[in-house]
Amino acid sequence: MTARQPARIHPRHRLDETLLTPVRFSTMAALGNGSEVDFATLRDLIETDDSALSKAISRLEAAHYIAVRKGYVANKPRTWLRATPAGLKALRIHIEALQAITNVQIVQ
Repeated sequence: MTARQPARIHPRHRLDETLLTPVRFSTMAALGNGSEVDFATLRDLIETDDSALSKAISRLEAAHYIAVRKGYVANKPRTWLRATPAGLKALRIHIEALQAITNVQIVQ
């Protein structure tokens, strides 16, 4: 009889459901340095459209991963976004899980 290896938890279980879509993940990654970015700059940076980014922002804001600030520049409405501490932590854990997944070894 051989001793069983202790149960290992696959790193995919640490992935954050909120960050599993490409636009939401790209949004958080773009905001990952903690700086504030305006909507149009972010949209162009992650190469998406207004609708997809708006949906991503709504979901990330609901998860408290980003803060949204609205204002005006030269009488034109603007929206600025920044990652919250909770969002930065979630992004870090998600990226660490992705890295761990790429390092999983097959045990024979």
